[in-house]
Amino acid sequence: MSVKESVQHDARNQDEHRREVDPAQGKPLWQRIGWLVVIWTGSVLALFVVAMLLRMFMTAAGMKSH
Repeated sequence: MSVKESVQHDARNQDEHRREVDPAQGKPLWQRIGWLVVIWTGSVLALFVVAMLLRMFMTAAGMKSH
């Protein structure tokens, strides 16, 4: 590999490293926190739905808590 090719190769590697910057770093804090709240709320609601379905099936099968 010649010196010129080596320099070009190094320049390409540096460009790739610059592109690996996290795109979320450019977003405002309120937007990042907003997504966190949306994802957390969605997961809690999904867990609630699964729990209610399990409770419904268990009640239908004759299993009651009292």
